[in-house]
Amino acid sequence: MIKIFGHTAPDTDATCSSLIWEWYLNEMQQKPAKAYVQGAPNTEAAFVLQRWGFDTPALLDLADGDKAVIVDTNNPAELPENINNADIKQIIDHHLLVGGIKTKAPINVTIRPVAATATVMYSIMRTPALEQMPDAIKGLILSCILSDTLEFRSPTTTPRDVEIAKRLAADLGIDIGEYAAEMFAAKSDISHFSDAELLRLDSKKFEVDGVKFRISVLETTSPATVLERTDSIINSIPAVANADGVDQVLLFVVDILNEAATLIIPNETVRVIAQKSFGVAVDGTTVLLPGVMSRKKQIIPNLKA
Repeated sequence: MIKIFGHTAPDTDATCSSLIWEWYLNEMQQKPAKAYVQGAPNTEAAFVLQRWGFDTPALLDLADGDKAVIVDTNNPAELPENINNADIKQIIDHHLLVGGIKTKAPINVTIRPVAATATVMYSIMRTPALEQMPDAIKGLILSCILSDTLEFRSPTTTPRDVEIAKRLAADLGIDIGEYAAEMFAAKSDISHFSDAELLRLDSKKFEVDGVKFRISVLETTSPATVLERTDSIINSIPAVANADGVDQVLLFVVDILNEAATLIIPNETVRVIAQKSFGVAVDGTTVLLPGVMSRKKQIIPNLKA
């Protein structure tokens, strides 16, 4: 049995891409496979799973020697500690190549500069898979693309993402704007999350100039709902940083509709980092970053410690 899984703090693309590839391997390649997650999927992913009739994949338990397919990441920091003891068969991703993964034999690695792993998967598939693909799998692929492109607003969006999304929406008889609004509404419901959970909900660890960061992004159509908790979040940051072994936690609240991010400023160090990285004057516990929507293309490349 091949275990398919994405990164920790699973979002829509990591969760649903695992299920997409489960279908492809089982039905089109006749290879027994099962999708897993590393943690509870976020609220948007949970909505998508329910909308298209899927149960939440089981939590991953990876034993040494297990056959594995890694999706939506190639970063060992986002994978099980024993990942290099697994029998990795394939990696499918759309992020920069980090390095550090070792395999037992040559494998297929597909990393393409598109907005979603599901876009990569659709592009890998050939007839008869594209002809036999059930509506539920089409729905998952469409959802991944709309999520990772923020309905084509993100600078990570490519013509290929748009082409595939529009083709699938037409096949399914779905209005992209209406469906994306439902997804984003689900993503914006953060009422039951603690501050610590919010800081880890959609986050990745990176080291820049010798400083270890947890870089968190909350994409929402209601940024005020998050920002009204600024003081409480700031008070929670030191404990999260200490527990996670990082020097600083950066939380970017992305306003999907107005295409801007607000960075919470918990301390003097982050204030200086914001000024150096984004060329803005910082006065207070938040700073607005117009046009910033993508961790991958706009936050990480500009970050200066």
